[in-house]
Amino acid sequence: MKKCIVISDSFKGTVSSLEICEIAKQSIPRFFPECEVIALPVADGGEGTVECFVKGINAEPVTVSATGPLGAPLDAVYARHGNQAIVEMASVAGLPLLHNHLDPMNATTFGVGQLIRHAIENGCTEILLGLGGSCTNDGGCGCAAALGVKFYDKDNKSFIPTGGTLSNICKIDCTDAEDLLKGVQITVMCDVENPLYGPTGAAYVFGPQKGADEKMVQEIDAGLRRMAEVVESELHKSVAQIPGAGAAGGMGAGCIAFLNAKLKSGIDAVLDMVEFDSRIEGADLVITGEGRIDSQSVHGKVISGIVKRTRVKNIPLMAIVGSIHPSAVEAYDLGVTAMFGIDREAVSFEKYADRSAENYRQTLEDILRLLKAMKDRWQK
Repeated sequence: MKKCIVISDSFKGTVSSLEICEIAKQSIPRFFPECEVIALPVADGGEGTVECFVKGINAEPVTVSATGPLGAPLDAVYARHGNQAIVEMASVAGLPLLHNHLDPMNATTFGVGQLIRHAIENGCTEILLGLGGSCTNDGGCGCAAALGVKFYDKDNKSFIPTGGTLSNICKIDCTDAEDLLKGVQITVMCDVENPLYGPTGAAYVFGPQKGADEKMVQEIDAGLRRMAEVVESELHKSVAQIPGAGAAGGMGAGCIAFLNAKLKSGIDAVLDMVEFDSRIEGADLVITGEGRIDSQSVHGKVISGIVKRTRVKNIPLMAIVGSIHPSAVEAYDLGVTAMFGIDREAVSFEKYADRSAENYRQTLEDILRLLKAMKDRWQK
């Protein structure tokens, strides 16, 4: 084996993508010392995305003072790679920032816009924005306001809408934002297909996990409907039913409406950014994985994005995962070569979770031992 690519998602709550990469870089050379190991930590837009790019493509971390979800200042980091910037919404508008003080009616994405503005004003022309893990329901209005979009109420007074005040929007002016964003392309990492409002929209599906009770859900949903109406009448854009419009409290719709952004599968955006297609040229094996592989893994998750690219180049793809659900057999039809679970004993997840890193190492090395033995036999 001359070249091996390791590109695995994290095993949520047990082993990070970065840890998996480190294990692979230590273990593979023990059995194949001549092998070039390229380890690419990945995340799909949520917490940890920026760190993965810093480690995976040596992007530069940039620290900025920004507005937190309830207005308090905080230091947040985005990654810069040439003229590209990777911004993680969770760093300034993520659920963990509020702990037990969730406030879906007042939480804002203003800080997200501040990070994007800082990147643009410092020369970045390509922005990759991850939407995972948000605590907001403002339709992306806060982010847009930080970039120059102005929102007006019935008295023609400007304000920054939040989940509780979206219904007050009567007029929108994007002139200043258009000037700032001229020549800038914003790509949004989005892996949900929910519309902006309605029973499967941002408020009803995601609002409760952000602290919204039944009344709040109804108010936020009405506000998102109002936002969509004004966007259509003022900006002549119909965004409500676009798949992914409801992502991150309506941030998907807001990014399209106010920032002319494009929504893209998280893993596809990541693979393009790390130049995966060129990196796998000449590879003998690609190793991927996630916490649990099942039928959903073949529809838009990390593994599905990777296998589409390895399959066309006829490169074997091995998935080392936390556990394998019976429905994961679909992955073979998609093009996965083999799957291995690290749950080495017949015990509950709780009992082996804290041993996941070591279990991963042992499982990987078991596979490498077999590959080496086969190689040695074939060479005789």
